[in-house]
Amino acid sequence: MDRKTFMKQSSLAGLAGIVGGKIPSNEPKKSSHSMLNDHIRIGFIGTGLRGRNHVNNILDHPKVQCVAICDIDPDAIERAQQIIESKGQKKPTVYQEHEQSYLDMLNDEKLDAVVIATNWRWHTPISLAAMEAGVYVGVEVSGAFSVDECWELVRCHERTGTHLMFLENVNYRRDVMAVLNMVKDNVFGELVHYRGGYQHDLRTVKFNDGSGGLLYGEGAYGEARWRTAHSLHRNAELYPTHGLGPIGAWMDMNRGNRITSVASHATKARSLKHFAKNHPTGGPNHPYATTEWALGDIVTSTLTTARGETIILTHDTNLPRPYSLGFRIQGVQGLAEFDYHTQRVHIEGISEGHRWDAGSEWFAKYDHPLWKEFGEEAANSGHGGMDFFLDRAFIEGVRREQAPVIDVYDGATLRVITPLSERSIAEGGHPQEVPDFTQGAWMHRKPIFGIGDL
Repeated sequence: MDRKTFMKQSSLAGLAGIVGGKIPSNEPKKSSHSMLNDHIRIGFIGTGLRGRNHVNNILDHPKVQCVAICDIDPDAIERAQQIIESKGQKKPTVYQEHEQSYLDMLNDEKLDAVVIATNWRWHTPISLAAMEAGVYVGVEVSGAFSVDECWELVRCHERTGTHLMFLENVNYRRDVMAVLNMVKDNVFGELVHYRGGYQHDLRTVKFNDGSGGLLYGEGAYGEARWRTAHSLHRNAELYPTHGLGPIGAWMDMNRGNRITSVASHATKARSLKHFAKNHPTGGPNHPYATTEWALGDIVTSTLTTARGETIILTHDTNLPRPYSLGFRIQGVQGLAEFDYHTQRVHIEGISEGHRWDAGSEWFAKYDHPLWKEFGEEAANSGHGGMDFFLDRAFIEGVRREQAPVIDVYDGATLRVITPLSERSIAEGGHPQEVPDFTQGAWMHRKPIFGIGDL
């Protein structure tokens, strides 16, 4: 069975059950213009590289039609249209006149769902507008700009009944889901500690004129147009979700447990200056080599949970290093440490003495059934296959008009770490209280991610 055949044959109950299990009832506002189980009309807002990845995956689903796309970049629009036509679909309506053309799109089109993959500043306003319009939202990951905007998302969902899925793809990484199975099988015993983070050398992303030169802001290429400004103006855990999303699933975040506080510290900011000073097109007098950058080269945050566990998150995007999310999960019976370069496990009474076992052996034993059956078909979907399962989970949530497995409460919790860490750093590392966006419901909500009738 090839990947596209799987898309066509994936059953509603089977795939949704594997990915999410039974979802607590939470009736959304009903759509009056479409039979969602038969035909989903979708729009894409933001058609850059990440947005086009979603277009490519989602349009393999036989029940989905792209009716509209929105972006102010003509090149991104053209590339998205090429993908859409390659899927045998009609040209969508294009909205590209100005930065708020998404409002015209939401007003003019009869949409069942929308995927938002714009730069970070637009995630919340577009999500709010879409929920107000009764359109099921899938929004890409980012940290929030304020605590208030996280509450806005939660209250808009509760007022309108419209759902939002936070599109954290690392939750679906193969090793992450294997570790989730180990947690459910109590391999580590009672859990006490977790580590993760975003450790990714982004210097050539933050400075990119499209031809190897130093440039950010207007006229730059790709994310250098907007992402670098965050390093200039903000000292915070800017991108907590890739590390914290999987940890949230392991620790039953907002479903029997919750994150209660965060305290953050930052190193000095030196690496971006150093990079510009030593770049072939830079030098000691280059403006970027003399700029006072706000973002510390490494930001370390310590989080606490209601069950008495601790979490350490690391943000490291300015220094030279291989990519790593640096996961650790530790309990009273043992631990696992893993990234793309190292996988190791030690379980008391099973592992030899004080030695590590090869993590690959444990992860193969606890490989998630979803990956066992469809891993090969997922391989070409992006980010090693995890995007395949992320986009499938989103579409099945839309089809069923039910709460997604990474919902608005999870998204608010993951995103709020950024403004709270910013405040903590400014206050010398003082701990900040993490709001309970579920308002007490976490105590009886049941874990659903990666659990179900397999």
